[in-house]
Amino acid sequence: MTNNQYLPISKQDMINRGWDELDFIIVTGDAYVDHHSFGTAIISRVLENAGYRIGIIAQPNWKSIDDFIKLGVPRLGFMVNAGNMDSMVNHYTVSKKLRKKDLYSPGGKMGLRPDRATIVYCNKIREAYKDIPIIIGGIEASLRRFAHYDYWSDKVRKSILIDSGADLLVYGMSEKQVIEIANNLNDGLDIQYIRHIPGTCYLIADLENVYDYIEIPSYKEVCEDKYKYAQASKIQYEEQDPIRGRTVVQKHTNKYLVQNKPEMPLNREALDQVYSLPYQRNYHPIYENLGGIPAIEEVKFSIVSSRGCFGNCSFCAITFHQGRIVQSRSEDSILAEAKEITKHKDFKGFIHDVGGPTANFRYPACGNQLKVGSCKNKQCLYPKPCKNLDVDHSEYLELLKKLRKLPNVKKVFVRSGLRYDYIMADKDDTFFKELIMHHVSGQLKVAPEHISPKVLKFMRKPAGNTYDRFMKKFYKINESIGKKQYIIPYLMSSHPGSTLEAAIELAEYLRDIHYQPEQVQDFYPTPGTLSTTMFYTGLDPLTMKEVYIPKSKNEKAMQRALLQYRSPQNYNLVYAALTQANRKDLIGLGPKCLIKPKGKTNNKEYSKGKGKVKGTSSKYRPKQNKQKDGGRKNNKNKARRS
Repeated sequence: MTNNQYLPISKQDMINRGWDELDFIIVTGDAYVDHHSFGTAIISRVLENAGYRIGIIAQPNWKSIDDFIKLGVPRLGFMVNAGNMDSMVNHYTVSKKLRKKDLYSPGGKMGLRPDRATIVYCNKIREAYKDIPIIIGGIEASLRRFAHYDYWSDKVRKSILIDSGADLLVYGMSEKQVIEIANNLNDGLDIQYIRHIPGTCYLIADLENVYDYIEIPSYKEVCEDKYKYAQASKIQYEEQDPIRGRTVVQKHTNKYLVQNKPEMPLNREALDQVYSLPYQRNYHPIYENLGGIPAIEEVKFSIVSSRGCFGNCSFCAITFHQGRIVQSRSEDSILAEAKEITKHKDFKGFIHDVGGPTANFRYPACGNQLKVGSCKNKQCLYPKPCKNLDVDHSEYLELLKKLRKLPNVKKVFVRSGLRYDYIMADKDDTFFKELIMHHVSGQLKVAPEHISPKVLKFMRKPAGNTYDRFMKKFYKINESIGKKQYIIPYLMSSHPGSTLEAAIELAEYLRDIHYQPEQVQDFYPTPGTLSTTMFYTGLDPLTMKEVYIPKSKNEKAMQRALLQYRSPQNYNLVYAALTQANRKDLIGLGPKCLIKPKGKTNNKEYSKGKGKVKGTSSKYRPKQNKQKDGGRKNNKNKARRS
């Protein structure tokens, strides 16, 4: 594998290809990884396949213009993204502390991209080349396309299109958009007149030539009035459909931000073509002596099988970015990639994942989605599966069967999110049984998130006993086939609607199933989600009714501690929470108590955060270190979960 199989990152690479000029330069906040799990790789290869000459400037030094001019002036323009993650999420934990590692940088080193990378990069490009066309995209730009609440500064910011000074914003999965933009520029059309492409946003002085639009409250209004902010959020959410969605307009001082309706998702043939392009499936060799790029380890032997999600959780930005209409690759495309994976010198027989935002979604939720669009005021799985929902695991199951029969493949695991309510809606248990028999690496991770109906209704997650029924069936099937495997539930603390009482309710549930999670996730208010709107406004934008918001640092710490009430270091927080909630009945020595009283056995060690806690003893306790998956631990830290 030689350097020139990667796209140019230097003048010498251009010379080696016989190029004296590039058509587009892509500037990215990630290191250059030529793998289809990385947005830069997909966009660059799609443009290359369309005949354009593409160069990559990865993680430029933003303190001067030197890195931004090293490949020369592109003939048609710059394309800018912050990387696979929002740069602020990449840098900071939910408590706003600096993270220790950046998995998308050489050796996991922090500090190789700026905060608000899209804005910073665009400003440096403008400094170097005043009038060059700049197109922004990727997750950071996509989710910040309207005026949005910014958790890190605790204020409403303008559309990133205004703050960046870019000419055009591409949102969502953008293969179609970038090709059409490139073709328009190549044909000589000035970028200020490229206003017709679905899945893009632009700025305009007046609305004289904008048709069939809906105007949402302005930047000024959403800054001053949280009710207006919630109204704007509701309309944005309702119009994110490529079939029935309308153009959405928002005034920013003396300009209007115009969001064209979303682009139609790629059909199966087009999606197959995207994933068949000549990716090198690895990081660029320049990073080898710097420790490589840690993020590749999670995806090197995994296969992306689908996009989009009709699960529509309130805290997840997938709806706002990829949309509700699920698209999937063909069986032939996925099998062809699997065969290529087996040829890799490091492949040990284990395909680590076959999935997407939700692994067991392979088709649109129902036939209506591709005809009239997704329902505006109804959801596919909440509060219960829609009567029109097509529940079918058969194609996915056949795909998994064929993958595990490939030569040199020992195991095929499913580690992407699985919607357990969708599994339970399937009257045929064949998929569930096959999943447990062949595709679980000792632990199955699912995301109930909470058990309190009061919280789940704001998450738009299934309430009732759906998760309990799923868990019981999982263990029953395991018992019938002689396996000992475990469920790892993802749980979230401090989500809008979660009172201290709701957090205690969840702690009691964990007590009753004899399970303490090793990790829990505090709700992280990131741009583009309904839950973030709730967090900022105190209103549910879909109903405009008030929502309780746990905001104080102390209450959030108590809610988190309650989910790990057995941990000695959490004793004082749990004690304070139970006292504050008038639940001292849970402090004692009885079987229903969460913690012991102060002054009793081991109290000194508990109060000092010392001592040992006995492990759980039921069949629900996961054996954390005994999964058989080729020696590879599953340590995914997903920012958004199904």
